Amino acid sequence: MNQTALNEPSEKKPIVLKSVNLSVQFGGFFAIRDFSFTIPEGELHFLVGPNGAGKTTFLDAICGKAPVSKGSLLFHGDLELSKLKEFERVRYGIGRKFQAPSIFPKLTVFENLELSMKQDKRLFPILFSKMKAEERDRMDDMLAFIGLSDERHRIAQTLSHGQKQWLEIGMVMMQEPKLLLLDEPIAGMTETEEEKTGELLLSLKSRCSIIVVEHDMGFVRSYADRVTVMHEGQLLCDGTIDEVHHNEQVIEVYLGRKEGSPHATAL
Repeated sequence: MNQTALNEPSEKKPIVLKSVNLSVQFGGFFAIRDFSFTIPEGELHFLVGPNGAGKTTFLDAICGKAPVSKGSLLFHGDLELSKLKEFERVRYGIGRKFQAPSIFPKLTVFENLELSMKQDKRLFPILFSKMKAEERDRMDDMLAFIGLSDERHRIAQTLSHGQKQWLEIGMVMMQEPKLLLLDEPIAGMTETEEEKTGELLLSLKSRCSIIVVEHDMGFVRSYADRVTVMHEGQLLCDGTIDEVHHNEQVIEVYLGRKEGSPHATAL
């Protein structure tokens, strides 16, 4: 299988994350094998591929939920992530949001964001301590950023599915990550919510780099700066959505048919 060497981005921007010949092995099974990948600052990068291709496992390896068996996982130059514990990776700037929203349903939107703010406090002191003006400004900014300013006093469990997803993105962003990892962020959303989520992701690029695992190729086409296609734990193709769309290997492996088939336009 031909791989694009290190799939370097065309524009020379500082590299946020670089994996080199990365492998993740569970027993005798390689979930990821010799996978090389880069993402620069301010890029919205989508990972696509069939189920079992290794996309979510790659996110797990970045945040520390899956052990690296071989290769390097370098963050901002020479920081080897595989040597750090999960909480240490968060402190260095790795933020992760899973597919299902994980919020505090009985608390308000404002309280959810307050709990996620970078500070060494427990639940009771956070909710009953006096907030500094600078902290309140950050909260107001994030509420506006995720489009929930008018919902700040609303109990989180009463939000729509899309609003819950935006709230959790805001909660992760309160930790000021340099790299945000998202797993199928639009699953279960209405068409309007999908569009708002896409616009939110575009806005997020000014604050961090973003890796998104996604199956909805229409969404990928609308918002991706760059796309990496994975297959059986390996790099199949990397490039713009148009480059990926016309790649013969992608058409054969990802779609299972030659270009020219009526189904080949699905990517």
